[in-house]
Amino acid sequence: MKPVSREGYKFRQDVCIPCYQTSDKSLLRPSAFMDLAQEIAYWAAEELGFGYDTLHIHHTAWVLSRMHVRFQKPVAWRDPIVLYTWHKGAGGLFYLRDFDLRNGSGESCIAATSSWVVINEETRRLVRPEEMEHLLDIDYDVEDAVAEQAPKIVLPRGVEPERAGEHVVAYSDIDLIGHTNNARYVVWAMDCLPLDQAEMPLKDLYINFNKETKACETVALFRLKEGNTWYVEGRVEGKSCFVVKMEF
Repeated sequence: MKPVSREGYKFRQDVCIPCYQTSDKSLLRPSAFMDLAQEIAYWAAEELGFGYDTLHIHHTAWVLSRMHVRFQKPVAWRDPIVLYTWHKGAGGLFYLRDFDLRNGSGESCIAATSSWVVINEETRRLVRPEEMEHLLDIDYDVEDAVAEQAPKIVLPRGVEPERAGEHVVAYSDIDLIGHTNNARYVVWAMDCLPLDQAEMPLKDLYINFNKETKACETVALFRLKEGNTWYVEGRVEGKSCFVVKMEF
């Protein structure tokens, strides 16, 4: 049975939040939302004819490039929620997809927008947008969960971030196209924060994926605090592979 149903241009998935996706406060972890979002995105794209199976035939794959998640209301263990997603067509070099997680009362709890690219699985290079137009063009109007596209994130200038440890990419990090899964970077970033900070309500999370990481690579982690905002950057051999911005 397919776990999604279609409502116009949107796809819907009904979920009861399991305990293993929550914190010690019984609240949905930010990385768990990333897990939920990527799964419904997979099924929605598959239903529209440009999912993993279709692209894999041509040795191509979706890769998440940027994401902005707004946390508006808490979501807790055992809460029945409805997660919606919809494809918004192209925006410059990216293909855009939005998400809206609603509680049992129909209130929007988490809204997100994401920017994706398509890569060649063998060369790991970007596939040009014109090569995908026949699959990804849309001829209907859609709404925005978040109006602005997910922005480029850079560390504040003039302030040196502090070293926050390192992570060796391991078995539990790797996904089906052979690199670190997008949700794992959020896990690493949250683990770089002081525990009392990580347990505070998160308002906005922004993430840029700059360079893929693979098994056995060592990712050096750096953090920087500016007011109520934390930045975490991961680098491999001095090159940025991801940047996360978290506003509390």
